Amino acid sequence: MYIDTHAHLDFPELRPHLDSVLSNARLAGVQNILTVGIDHDTNLNAIDIAQSHDGVYASVGWHPHEADKAGADLESHLRESSQNPKVVALGEVGLDYYRDRSDRQKQREVFARVISLARQLDRPVIVHCREAFPDTLDILKKEGKGELRGVFHCFSGAKGHLQQVLDLDFFVSFTGNITYKNTSLLPIVQATPVERLLLETDCPFMAPHPHRGKRNEPAFIPLLAARIAEIKKLSPEDIGRITGYNAYKLFGIGEAPQRSVVYPIRNSLYVALTSRCSNHCRFCPRAVQPIVKGHYVGIGEDQEPTFDEVIAALGDPLKYDEVVFCGFGEPTMRWDLLLQVARWLKSKGVQKVRLDTNGQGNLINQRDIVPEMVGLIDAVSISLNEHRSDLYQALVNSDFGEEAFQAVLDFSRKCVQALPEVTLTVVSYPGVHIEAARATADTIGAKFRVREYSNVG
Repeated sequence: MYIDTHAHLDFPELRPHLDSVLSNARLAGVQNILTVGIDHDTNLNAIDIAQSHDGVYASVGWHPHEADKAGADLESHLRESSQNPKVVALGEVGLDYYRDRSDRQKQREVFARVISLARQLDRPVIVHCREAFPDTLDILKKEGKGELRGVFHCFSGAKGHLQQVLDLDFFVSFTGNITYKNTSLLPIVQATPVERLLLETDCPFMAPHPHRGKRNEPAFIPLLAARIAEIKKLSPEDIGRITGYNAYKLFGIGEAPQRSVVYPIRNSLYVALTSRCSNHCRFCPRAVQPIVKGHYVGIGEDQEPTFDEVIAALGDPLKYDEVVFCGFGEPTMRWDLLLQVARWLKSKGVQKVRLDTNGQGNLINQRDIVPEMVGLIDAVSISLNEHRSDLYQALVNSDFGEEAFQAVLDFSRKCVQALPEVTLTVVSYPGVHIEAARATADTIGAKFRVREYSNVG
């Protein structure tokens, strides 16, 4: 299911056909739409449409093209309009130095007023920025005072602009132009963490390929999701779920994800047995945000699944390329259950079962567990993370102290001798000695992979 976070349903290209537009959206799997106001009248129109239709929400703002028309009552109008329960944001608002349809000083004044109000009201903002990034970012920092959240819609900036937007903890969305053959935005989409992406059409403008030049509408959101999925090497379903969660975090639209014991990403099926771990890594968001690609995988000890619960959640595992014991905890902490589930998977004909582990399973279980993996675990990914014991411990803070790193090395060597596929990984956390860790993996005889620390899953 998808959420279109930026539409103009009241525009004349769409409103006369609104029933069919909304029906088309539902048939395409678009469950929620945020219709966006740009001035006094369109704000009221957006609220009216949202109130009249389930699944439609509104944002009230003042577009930079209309800045010259903003009066002294701007704040009172937006404050009153935002009291409607269907209004979830302020915007769109911002600066447009490309069209220059309003005086630039007036644009900056209106933008600053709305940003100040958004901070006072604790509302997210939808930012329009075209060829005006320095001034836009300056106003957001000055008037937002670090207390603001929001999205840069229809993003068109360079990588340097993107990083500054991400540093503000803002989200980013792109429109149908990323599907065009001549687009220059693909490197920018690639550089945007998927956890900071939203989907939008900006309809009725910028219809995606193959509808370019025609009226855009929310039903085309799956085409954007498919293009982003291609760029990100994820599935369209992954993109829908992740961006849906992002929209929930920012706007409160949609539903919070339910706890997942078994969860798909790409064409792999992951199994979370616990959230307990013998490591407390600096880079791990387990304690504050146990979300993996839109799945909530936080599991309290009293919520840890039984064998029957795991099997019921697995469904048909043969639909996937692999089944992976992973999650936001250390799977070997429930070793007996892991083996039981692995035996079941093999009995059903699953060809590849993988274990993602911190490599401390022998310490955790107080025995050599590698021989027990043979015939059940086809691949193992071990978090090496550093090349020296003191650096490792400073990074991961293992419960086993100085014993941990040597245990990881010993476990890795035994896995290389016993199993078909062994990969040692490091997280690209600032200060980690990646090349020295790579040399360690080479010495052990394992494959090596670098994981982005800001890209979970």
